[in-house]
Amino acid sequence: MTNNLKATKRETKTKGQLNTLRSKGFIPAVLYGGESPNLKLSINEKFVNDVLRSENFLSTVIDLDIDGKKEKVIPRDVTYHVTSEKPTHIDFMRIIQGSKIILEIPVKFKNNDQCSGLKKGGVLNIVRRKIELQCEAGNIPEDIEVDLAGLDIGTSIRISSVALPKDAKLTITDRDFVVATIAAPTIVKEPEKAAEETAAEGEEAAAAEGTETPTPGNEGDATKKEDKGKEAPGDKKQPADKKTPEKK
Repeated sequence: MTNNLKATKRETKTKGQLNTLRSKGFIPAVLYGGESPNLKLSINEKFVNDVLRSENFLSTVIDLDIDGKKEKVIPRDVTYHVTSEKPTHIDFMRIIQGSKIILEIPVKFKNNDQCSGLKKGGVLNIVRRKIELQCEAGNIPEDIEVDLAGLDIGTSIRISSVALPKDAKLTITDRDFVVATIAAPTIVKEPEKAAEETAAEGEEAAAAEGTETPTPGNEGDATKKEDKGKEAPGDKKQPADKKTPEKK
């Protein structure tokens, strides 16, 4: 992908002049590389903000229009303000045809909907979001595609199984590193409450309502106490029959 940017030459020499430039909405920049001399530039911040937000900004070829003269360049570094996080300086490098350049290229995953592991609820764990490649300066890839089609849970995607862009080479060659894995879903089960905890919760709830919790085996004791000494209707004691004295 190629973007277009306009830049103008600047003659600033002091820190105060650079701060004045930034306060007017411009970002100081430097262009270097090749046999041409380094150039001090300034770029309107509003023209570069959209490009800066892209994930692959540092691997994007840019047609830089410098006072009407165009050069193909690539960003090599961006400095940001520590608090405002606004860009305060950009380094650009000229692209020389036939030369090699080392860049970090973003990794993109495709065919997620055809991944068996993800359909089963698995999780894609991305180990490397960018991979460093040596590329031709005139043929820089936008990204590295990783195909997830047909992969199941437990699969480790190593760099040896990834198709690299044409004319690109890995800078890490001493190991077959992992790019991503498809892990099993993590399910957190709530532990079952012990019988003692359940009983304690019942007692707390009863205390909150102002009632007593019956003790197993002693049910009805309170009722017995209340009924003790009370006579049921119709159970009044009859006076004992008086015996008739025997005649002598």
